Amino acid sequence: MSERAAPFYCPYCGDEDLRPSEEGTSRGEGAIWECASCNRAFRLAFLGLLAKGLRRDRAGEGDTSI
Repeated sequence: MSERAAPFYCPYCGDEDLRPSEEGTSRGEGAIWECASCNRAFRLAFLGLLAKGLRRDRAGEGDTSI
């Protein structure tokens, strides 16, 4: 995961008051982020690209499907 990648809001409460943890990263699993609003810590990691990617629905009933 790139050092530039950062979450914009907490995935639990939606608040934007996030800070990187002082613990940093461990074993290349991604940075630990702390939410000052709900007092939770979480880690984000890029898993990879989908083999199929996104494709358009032919019937026009949905925007995209996986």
